[in-house]
Amino acid sequence: MTFRIATAALIGALLATSALAEVAVSQKDSKWYTDAQARIDELAAVTNNTNRAKNVILFVADGNGVGSNYATRLWVGQKKGGLGDDYVLPQEMFPNLALVKTYTTNGQTPDSSPTASAMNTGVKSRNGTVNLDDAGDYEDCNAAAKAGLTTFAEIVSDMGKSVGIVTTARLTHATPAAVYAKSAHRDWEDDTKLPPNCAQKDIAAQMVDAVNAGTLDFIMGGGRQHFLPNGITDDEGGEGRRVDDRNLVEEIKAKGWQYVWNDETAKAADLTKPVLGIFESSHMKYETDRTGEPSLAEMTEMAIKNLSANEQGYYLEVEAGRVDHANHDGNMHRTVTDGEAFGEAIAKAVSMVDTNETLIIVTADHSHAINFNGYCGRGTPITGLCYEVDDHGIEHTGKPSVGLDGKPYTVAGYLNGAGSILHEDEATKAWSGSRPDLTQEQVTDPDYLQQALIPLTSETHSGEDVAVFSTGPWSHLFRGVIEQNVIFHVMMKAVTSE
Repeated sequence: MTFRIATAALIGALLATSALAEVAVSQKDSKWYTDAQARIDELAAVTNNTNRAKNVILFVADGNGVGSNYATRLWVGQKKGGLGDDYVLPQEMFPNLALVKTYTTNGQTPDSSPTASAMNTGVKSRNGTVNLDDAGDYEDCNAAAKAGLTTFAEIVSDMGKSVGIVTTARLTHATPAAVYAKSAHRDWEDDTKLPPNCAQKDIAAQMVDAVNAGTLDFIMGGGRQHFLPNGITDDEGGEGRRVDDRNLVEEIKAKGWQYVWNDETAKAADLTKPVLGIFESSHMKYETDRTGEPSLAEMTEMAIKNLSANEQGYYLEVEAGRVDHANHDGNMHRTVTDGEAFGEAIAKAVSMVDTNETLIIVTADHSHAINFNGYCGRGTPITGLCYEVDDHGIEHTGKPSVGLDGKPYTVAGYLNGAGSILHEDEATKAWSGSRPDLTQEQVTDPDYLQQALIPLTSETHSGEDVAVFSTGPWSHLFRGVIEQNVIFHVMMKAVTSE
């Protein structure tokens, strides 16, 4: 006991003086050591920002769990000529972060509608529903009337702020819908999806209601089919789906909004006026395949320019919706390239706003059944084969690691999905299979589907935690492990603080 007391006293004395900084260590000249010291100094200098937030930007990369974020980090870092793992994405530079629990009231593994709803309303709800409390049953046409929740967009709009949505998914899809809609089924995107005599409006019609109510001021994404009547062909040859004969695009234009549908018309838009941009019949293109439509960063830039005109401030939700779809496809290349585009949008926003008055939150709604095989040497291409660790160097050896079957394997894979190594015998209906002998050329093809075990047409979500990164007013409240609905409450604290 005497020894412990004496040791504690010595440590206390060292900490109370500058003596600790003078302790001799053999590693003091190591770059790892000095970089870590510099990072500690940066973190120690951070002070809590308790200003009232004029603006809030919520970035959501759909399905971009810790694993997808990791893969994107390596992809971008390697693309820039480095080994990848030491690269820092824009959101990873933010001073505050937490882990987020994504489960729903009835799902250990969530879907995007209740997770986006949690962030926009402050409560958890059932899988498949949009902005309903737990009393709102899935597929109940009366649920929206009796269980609808007040959204963050409605609250800040009443405060005089503008509200914008930017997404690469359909504007009626789960995450953007959570800004403005209340629905007992996330798939009720147009009136053809509604049950007969349903008391609820479809999600696209609810977006028009939000425009008419003055809740929405800037809108860009995909999904024209849900806004146009059946028999109407859009500017790119897509067919409308609605059977109520309503042309919702024309209804919004009649309110004084500009309508844009490709990159040229978007660039020509007058950003001093409300803008409706719908760039595809369904989802927008993956970044790898993008032609004729603006990038996520370009849409984000236009949104901020437009919304910043409001002296009362704004709320902007930006979704990289197709990170999720690429994961569902089991396609790592498009997962990381859309993840890269997401990072570029974040960087663009950071360059345009004052974080003394703007709260920026970067997160995901859920994760995916992605995994990373080992042991790979540094610099191994994240979309490629796993190369062996060089025991006497830094970068990998260039020799693929192999399993007990003598075949190489990719760095990334999925537990389930379309890339399953199992195949069904049509005659016997039995499932069997073995891993193919892959080459680097095969697996780095942009269309390659990562190997999976369980055969499914679409890879599934995962229930694991996701990260939230934040900077700006009250971002220091993101600490530890939090429930997903806490994100809403941080945003509320930021815009209402005295």
